Amino acid sequence: MYKELLPRFLRYVKINTRSDETSETTPSTKSQVEFAHMLMEELKELGLEKIEYNKNNGYVTATLPSNTTEKVPVIGFISHMDTADFNAENIDPQIHENYDGKDLILNKKENIVLSPVDFPNLKKYSGQTLITTDGTTLLGSDDKSGIAEIISAMAYFLENPEIPHGEVRVAFGPDE
Repeated sequence: MYKELLPRFLRYVKINTRSDETSETTPSTKSQVEFAHMLMEELKELGLEKIEYNKNNGYVTATLPSNTTEKVPVIGFISHMDTADFNAENIDPQIHENYDGKDLILNKKENIVLSPVDFPNLKKYSGQTLITTDGTTLLGSDDKSGIAEIISAMAYFLENPEIPHGEVRVAFGPDE
């Protein structure tokens, strides 16, 4: 699953879906509508059902049908498509494998460093893989990581039909 999750996440964060709080429309930006339609195509390709785009509120919804005869509750997963009001153009994700707990050079040219001196919690992630930007843009992980996780989980269930599950509903909304 990780093999598909990382490229999916990296593809999503490169898409500018920045919200616009001055907009009077929902979704507040055309890029969120375009991203929603891209997600719908991906959900169709995976094999989910009841894929819909609600023009009134900008939500994409889809269903993973139950594959069990047991009576189990329907569960749902939701995530938002927009990113915060910060530079979201030309996002350059960087993968830092096996983080050593020291300073992370995000952008040598601009001298942008992510340091555990300033962010002591970084040390908790020693030995793990971290994904950052080059420090000049946001990453958009909130909440494209959620979208990537949800879609990857749905793909996993579809690829492994021997795993019993009830109906799963997913929803991706604009403008958190």
